[in-house]
Amino acid sequence: MDPRKHGRIFARFQNRAATRFGNLTFVARGGGKTPWHASCQLLDARTLGRIKAWLLRLNQMGLGINESGGLMGSDFEDHCWKDVVPADILEIYSHYQRETYVGPKPALLVIDLYEMAYRGGPQPVSVVSKDHPSSCGINAWNAIPPTQKLFAACRAAGIPIFYSTSDTRASSKPGAIKATNRKMKPMLLDDYDIRPEFAPQPGDVVITKQRASIFYGTPLIAHLSQLGVQSLIVIGESTSGCVRASSVDGYSNGYHVTLVEECCFDRSDLSHKINLFDLHHKYADVMKVDEVVAHLAPLALGKAAE
Repeated sequence: MDPRKHGRIFARFQNRAATRFGNLTFVARGGGKTPWHASCQLLDARTLGRIKAWLLRLNQMGLGINESGGLMGSDFEDHCWKDVVPADILEIYSHYQRETYVGPKPALLVIDLYEMAYRGGPQPVSVVSKDHPSSCGINAWNAIPPTQKLFAACRAAGIPIFYSTSDTRASSKPGAIKATNRKMKPMLLDDYDIRPEFAPQPGDVVITKQRASIFYGTPLIAHLSQLGVQSLIVIGESTSGCVRASSVDGYSNGYHVTLVEECCFDRSDLSHKINLFDLHHKYADVMKVDEVVAHLAPLALGKAAE
């Protein structure tokens, strides 16, 4: 490949890439100089082709890069709440419209993807709730494929992954301190085990909690600080409960928060949609899973090039 063409690809990537692989300088094999001065990483033609393909996909998706280096979403209101939020309310909330993006140095927060949420199988919530009042039924099961897709992208990118589940130790008196006021049925042994589709891997961190937020009374901030995490990608359940509480706390602690629409769920579709709408306008950027995966692609490319 012509070194001058290499240079054009580098320049375009440097200007448009969501994270720019940290502070790396990209030097083409076969010649060509770059204006950046940092540690160097040699990239071959195959890798450059993958970068170019990624940039093309961004253009096709109508995405861009914001001033802080984050991947911007497309239509601010193009989300699941369109069928429940009327036009006059959208007009009232129009002052919140802004560029949405995945922030730098992200970590994935996986909120309460434990067995209890899936009890009764992929059936309507109105059916499973009779025997399993904590289940999200079909809503939980529908979220499995997009969540698996996001997990694969996060693991390929090598970003930190934190799970939350309930603290069930008898010494913690779990019956006295609860996440919500919902009446609880007797607990099954595996109720708070993470679903096997999303099983923690070596290096992941599982945070046990007693309240709704993964931040409240836990060492999460210490973990995030040690790893230099600057932004959060949040998924899980329930949208109106523990996901909301964790997202607000993340924002309050100074993190940029991205919520992945298809990877969050609730018992009530109405609660799910309205809470995503409200969080999107006040505390978090709700983005589609494909948008977030597109952001993580160059991180995976940088990890593979190490």
